[in-house]
Amino acid sequence: MTITPDTKDWTWVLSRPCAECGFDAAEMSFEAVPGRTRDAAAALAAALELPGARLRPVPGVWSPLEYAAHVRDVCRIFDYRLSVLLTGKGDDPRVPAFDAAVRFVDGVAVLSNWDQDETAVASEYGSQETTVVAEELVQAADAIADAFARVPAAGLSRTVRRSDGAVFSVTTFAQYFLHDLVHHVHDVRG
Repeated sequence: MTITPDTKDWTWVLSRPCAECGFDAAEMSFEAVPGRTRDAAAALAAALELPGARLRPVPGVWSPLEYAAHVRDVCRIFDYRLSVLLTGKGDDPRVPAFDAAVRFVDGVAVLSNWDQDETAVASEYGSQETTVVAEELVQAADAIADAFARVPAAGLSRTVRRSDGAVFSVTTFAQYFLHDLVHHVHDVRG
C-alpha cells in the first residue's frame, strides 16, 4: 500500500500550536532544541525495538521503521541546511544526495524542495534494518543537536529562504525542524 504524499505547508506550526501533536513553537526556546532532538530520536529508536516495528498500523500510514528512517534523513538534511544557513556555502561534500540543490539570491541561501515521499520509496524505508536505522537515527540526531548547540547567539538571526519563499531565522528553522520530530514521535505512539 502506497502512502498519500503529504503536500501540506507545515510552516503554520511556527505561528500556532499543532493540534495533533501539541507542539507549540512559541513555547520552545532555541536552547531546548538539542535536548528535545535527542529525546525524539531516542523515542523513535526505542520504538524500533518493539515487535511490529515494520508493520503499518493501517494501510496508507507509515510504520515506526518508516517514520524513523524519515526522521534520520530529516536530521541529515537539516544538519546540512543549518551549515548552509550559518556559513553561506552550499558546497559541503557531506550533503545528502537527495538535497543537493542550494542556490544563493542576494547572498541568501535558497533551499530546494525535498520530496520526502520520493525519498521514502527510492530508499525503501520499509525494507531497511531496524537496528541500523536506530543507530543512524541517533547519530544523525546527535550531529544536528550538536550543530544547534554550537550556534552562537549572534547567529540566531541569520536567515535562509525556502524555494517557495518562506523565510526562516536560525531559531524558526530549529523550531520547524523540531516539530517534524515531535510530530513523528506522536505518530508512532498513536
